Amino acid sequence: MTKSLTHITKVTVRFSECDALRMVWHGNYVKYFEDGREAFGKEYNLEYMDIFRKTGLAIPLVHIECDFKKMVGIGETIYVETTLVDNPAAKIIFNYTIYNDRKELVCKGKTIQVFLDTEKKELMITVPPFFEDWKIKYLK
Repeated sequence: MTKSLTHITKVTVRFSECDALRMVWHGNYVKYFEDGREAFGKEYNLEYMDIFRKTGLAIPLVHIECDFKKMVGIGETIYVETTLVDNPAAKIIFNYTIYNDRKELVCKGKTIQVFLDTEKKELMITVPPFFEDWKIKYLK
């Protein structure tokens, strides 16, 4: 049986992330997802630049979903809950739930990343050995 891995990242909405109406511009939610992925990687030893340096693999995004529920503005605190979705394919799937201080749902999302051999410039169709090892350590 596999277990779920989740990390919660606290973010204070910055002035530069807001539009003229003082609400977070929609494109910045993708950045919040990235904040969540980076914090997840630090907690669970899955940092992208580390992987690249050790294996030569990049892990580009190929799919993003974002479902907005509530607006947030300058100075508000949000929490980005990032959860790895275990799957047998050669990809990394994360689900995101963003909520505010009042525990109100702000946004839900999903990203899919694949493994790219940067030397051959080819997508990998099998799970790389380092990721199999990582999954055994953290998910099994």
